[in-house]
Amino acid sequence: MDVQSWTFTLVGITFAMYIIIAIWSRASSTNDFYVAGGGVSPLANGMATAADWMSAASFISMAGLISFMGYDGAVYLMGWTGGYVLLALLLAPYLRKFGKYTVPDFIGDRYYSNIARTVAVICAIIVSFTYVAGQMRGVGVVFARFLEVPVNTGVFIGMIIVLFYATLGGMKGITYTQVAQYCILIFAFMVPAFFISFQLTGNIIPQVGFGGTLSDGTYLLDKLDGLHKELGFAEYTSGSKSMIDVFAITFALMVGTAGLPHVIVRFFTVSKVRDARMSAGWALIFIAILYTTAPAIAAFARTNLIETVAEKNYSQMPQWFSNWEKTGLISFEDKNKDGKIQYVADPNKNELTIDRDIMVLANPEIAKLPNWVVGLVAAGGLAAALSTAAGLLLVISASISHDLIKKQIKPDISEKSELVWARIGAVIAVCIAGYFGINPPGFVAAVVALAFGLAAASFFPAIILGIFDKRMNKEGAIAGMVIGILLMLFYMMKYKLGLFGGGTKDDWWFGISPEGFGTVAMVVNFVISFTISRFYPAPPEEVQEMVESIRYPRGAGDATHS
Repeated sequence: MDVQSWTFTLVGITFAMYIIIAIWSRASSTNDFYVAGGGVSPLANGMATAADWMSAASFISMAGLISFMGYDGAVYLMGWTGGYVLLALLLAPYLRKFGKYTVPDFIGDRYYSNIARTVAVICAIIVSFTYVAGQMRGVGVVFARFLEVPVNTGVFIGMIIVLFYATLGGMKGITYTQVAQYCILIFAFMVPAFFISFQLTGNIIPQVGFGGTLSDGTYLLDKLDGLHKELGFAEYTSGSKSMIDVFAITFALMVGTAGLPHVIVRFFTVSKVRDARMSAGWALIFIAILYTTAPAIAAFARTNLIETVAEKNYSQMPQWFSNWEKTGLISFEDKNKDGKIQYVADPNKNELTIDRDIMVLANPEIAKLPNWVVGLVAAGGLAAALSTAAGLLLVISASISHDLIKKQIKPDISEKSELVWARIGAVIAVCIAGYFGINPPGFVAAVVALAFGLAAASFFPAIILGIFDKRMNKEGAIAGMVIGILLMLFYMMKYKLGLFGGGTKDDWWFGISPEGFGTVAMVVNFVISFTISRFYPAPPEEVQEMVESIRYPRGAGDATHS
């Protein structure tokens, strides 16, 4: 079968699987819809958490970033990996012991204020929509190439699938769908890595092949450095970013991970605090499989790409090149009219434009792997994007139905009506997410990095201080969240969208990029929160006792949902 037939077959099978799981595990109560009834096993929750966290940015875009940026791209690898460790060790067990459905629920009760709850809802929606834009773009990119439909059409198809299993199954359906999606995405990521590693270095293990030698005895990374020099690019193994920006991006991604509402809510789906710790450990193992492979995939893809296109005749390009040209994600402009592709660092002479989001997806085709592997990677990319999109959409719908309607607007609402509102919220969220997927503010990983910055600027200080500082009160938390997220939004809009007078790289504050500015906004949030809280009375005694009980380990293993 050809690539398109394999893709239709494998994507069709996986989509059917998601729908069957959603029907089998459909939510019949708000407890099922929000936290899967709180009875998910640590192993299953670990897989679901890994799938929820490893989005299209991890599967599609991260290796593409490293492939183009080399050493500089490693900040995303370090930040996202370190962030999950931070979340698993520092926050997850405490939040699970608190036993609420959502992050705004925690903030509303911890800071004894519906204003704090509302601010948290707004922050959760902003973070989630920014994040989901990257996922929907990832879905569109996959469909555009492999099902040969426009990117926008691909986004619409993805919207329909997510809408079905997110609104029908809620967190219960999403959890078991994400278990299947993890299996699919990790298999799809690893199979081409095994193939290409063996093809280039003779070693089937990509992590070993990454540091291995090619058939001519040259080390892979030395070869890549040489190719980069010839084309005028910076050495693949050396960085060009300033140290402060590297630190800021890495730290923003780390603390942003620890503040992501759709990942945090996964720890409410298990029955005990001990299970939350175990599922965090399982998730870390499952995540490490992909994250230790991504640098190897990046190097393999970059080597094969350069050797395929640089200084080659355009008329002799292989079929994969023209297939990606049709999507608009690769374009060639013959500036000197010699019929050869000049792929160089100098923008005035460069004739080839490549969207970095295609590297993982195009990698099997560039390496001339079997058609079924190409189709498998497409199914994996969709699994990664859809799993995270579903988790994010559930956060948005829960914020609307539980934190706004149930907790504030209509406290006496029936469970059945609350479930209806949760599903209406999911429908609205899918439609808005589709718009952002069609009109994203950048490539997948950049958009996702901005979402992490927003989470770092808003949620992380409020959660950390809420757990570890009994004196932190509602006035400090509200002021910190509002100022933190507004500062991050201002910086994003100024330097990403050109608003408020715009600006260039030379105008960045402290030399920090928008992707790293979450660190600055987070520090401002901490300072504002701590300072303001000391000018107002301490929280009520019962709130301080609640904070003590969250941190108190004895009997924690028996904690269940309130």
